[in-house]
Amino acid sequence: MIAIFLKTLPFFAIIGLGYIAGRTRFFSAEATAYLTKFVFFFALSAMIFRFAANLPLAEVWDGRLIAAYLWGTAFVYVIATAVAFVRKLDIATAAIEAQCAVIGNIGFLGIPMLTLLLGEAAIGPIMMMLAVDLIVFSSLIVILITGSRDGKMSFSILKIVGLGLVKNPMIVAMSLGLFWSGFSIPIPTPMNDFLAILGGAATPGALFAIGASLASKSAERIEVAGWLTFCKLALHPAFVAFAAIYLFSVDSYSAGVMISAAALPVAGNVYMLAQHYGVAPQRVSAAILVSTAISIVTVSVVIAWVTGA
Repeated sequence: MIAIFLKTLPFFAIIGLGYIAGRTRFFSAEATAYLTKFVFFFALSAMIFRFAANLPLAEVWDGRLIAAYLWGTAFVYVIATAVAFVRKLDIATAAIEAQCAVIGNIGFLGIPMLTLLLGEAAIGPIMMMLAVDLIVFSSLIVILITGSRDGKMSFSILKIVGLGLVKNPMIVAMSLGLFWSGFSIPIPTPMNDFLAILGGAATPGALFAIGASLASKSAERIEVAGWLTFCKLALHPAFVAFAAIYLFSVDSYSAGVMISAAALPVAGNVYMLAQHYGVAPQRVSAAILVSTAISIVTVSVVIAWVTGA
């Protein structure tokens, strides 16, 4: 476990460096926003496209993996929602808390870190999980929040969901990459080198951006943040592991990647959604901050377990 911790430490050290830069205002909020935009629209998209385009489609699609991840994630989503309703929260706030409980930082932290720690073969399972998060759960939260405010389902809600998916660069990069792979289109060397160089900026850029964005987060409502952190770092990987190992018999390598990804801290895009809809942004902020800090240890424990280290 110590060896795994030492391997994950540099990733979290870059996050820490970004946090210090943001906290001291050496890196302003505006600079953080532009760095995040660069990583999201360019560097990470280039990395995802290159990985997807170089992977045979048969190696990416895994129905058992998708079913296991969907089952484990949905189970924890229901638990978090039920606890929120017991506390008499409204539908919108319950949906935000449930999102915190299951949506990890797969895009900005998982892809760079897990592909380096577990090998490039991890990109297939990671992309399938990312697709489930973006298509199923990111759509669900928009439907729940918008529907609860309008009091009904309407075509406009579905239009918002559809446009959100089409405009998401990770979905676009993934889809184009799989299309490229499916038709066995060769990637010219200059294009591959371009994607490799641009995609290489994703790892340090994404980690630094995570840290810099955490500098603006607060730890208010610490008891709620603690509960949501427990859901994300403990319940989520536990239920995903149960589904992968016992219910759907996912192969050991893919199961390990999936469990490791499920153990990642709360994703920053949950905060963007909370802020956009004006639903408990401070609560989400605290959950991201606390879960990221604790995951420095817990992610190492989970990766050590799945790799037998």
